[in-house]
Amino acid sequence: MSESPQDRRSQFRAAIQQFLRERLEGKLDKLGDDDPKRAELLGQYAPEAWLADAAKRVAQIQTVTHSLKPIHPEAKGTNLYCPPATMPARVEVGSHVLGADFAGDVVGNAAALDVYKFLRIVVEGRPLLTWLQQADVDAVAALSDDAERAQAWAEAFCSVTEPFSGIPASHVLAKQLYWLVGDDPGVDEDFHLLAPLYASSLAHRVFQAINADRFGDPAKEAQQARREHRAHVGVVRDYPELAVQKFGGTKPQNISQLNSERGGSNYLLASLPPHWKGSEFSAPWFAESVFTRFGRSRDVWSVVTTLREFLQSDPPPGKETSIRRNGLIDSLIDALTVFARQFHTALPAGWTLDSRCSLPEDERLWLDPGRVAARAEEDEAFCSKWFQMGWPAGIGRRFGNWLNRQLEGGDLLLGDVEARRWRDELLSNQEWAEHLYELRGLIDAPQYIPTREGA
Repeated sequence: MSESPQDRRSQFRAAIQQFLRERLEGKLDKLGDDDPKRAELLGQYAPEAWLADAAKRVAQIQTVTHSLKPIHPEAKGTNLYCPPATMPARVEVGSHVLGADFAGDVVGNAAALDVYKFLRIVVEGRPLLTWLQQADVDAVAALSDDAERAQAWAEAFCSVTEPFSGIPASHVLAKQLYWLVGDDPGVDEDFHLLAPLYASSLAHRVFQAINADRFGDPAKEAQQARREHRAHVGVVRDYPELAVQKFGGTKPQNISQLNSERGGSNYLLASLPPHWKGSEFSAPWFAESVFTRFGRSRDVWSVVTTLREFLQSDPPPGKETSIRRNGLIDSLIDALTVFARQFHTALPAGWTLDSRCSLPEDERLWLDPGRVAARAEEDEAFCSKWFQMGWPAGIGRRFGNWLNRQLEGGDLLLGDVEARRWRDELLSNQEWAEHLYELRGLIDAPQYIPTREGA
């Protein structure tokens, strides 16, 4: 028996009312029973009132697949909504490969993002916006009993995919390049001005796929099997030299909705020639600290030497000095995270249990996460300390003391103040934070990571 139009219309209305009820309850829970704002909120979230307001506010946002703000957060210009099905099919990887199941992004006023969440309400397996774009009579009629009003609201909601301006525009802060399409580079008319946009929907799919390969349960099982050198039916996918680009700083929602869902993180795949390894990576047996080996690296030694010479030159205090010094420290921290990953991938889980390992406990906890992943009953104390996450602060302290020793010499006198400065530089560094989050994702550790001892 087929569903009647009235039943189907009720289904749309029920989904809309459920959405509004959930948002209203979330706001009412924060108010006391006698708070006068309760009556005001009840009026605002009445379906007719909220939909009328949403139909006005929808003009403040735009659904896009290719956005401008990741190019520069202050750029103002055209964003585009180009569903994969409307794009030319090419052999190269691009947004056209996403298919019908792609994530649209939203740009504009972050305060109006609730309107987009409303348009994402799923009915019969498809978003409400899709039904409205197809002029589905039941979806439109569910907006209001007044047919004319319902149609006007539906048209307003469907405009969310249209650019804010009908005239394409770039911006002085956007990327622009002139592309020769004619034969004479001396003739202006033989050029097209190209304004590349960020493929937000494609970047989101890439982010989801890489995260699943790195932190999904099947990936964890396969990685555990690889560390233990045993057979496994799963597949391990690795992304060497993967970089993370941050958009939006502390307010990723100001860039776009999808960027906010990713916490501002966007992955960059390495495009580098392979490195030949001269010898097999070996465990640091009998070493009292791995920082000794770290400092022997040619790249690290070069950065330390440059930093020492810069500090010995007694540079004047100011912004340029701070940028130069912080840049060199960041290079050392980047090298430190790469250095640590060698221990994670090249050595078997539990290698620090060997009697030849003389490393301090903080370094063992840092460099042998596979030992924690194994969760052996007899290793409960070690695992417990890992999950307490006090060891990153210990590594920060060791890094500060090590760098002080490397920089001392001549007229350069360094003490506890400088060591604490280097420690804090490490613990607040974004690359170091990503390194800790990577370990946390592999071992399902707590989200909070202390940034100092005793925190």
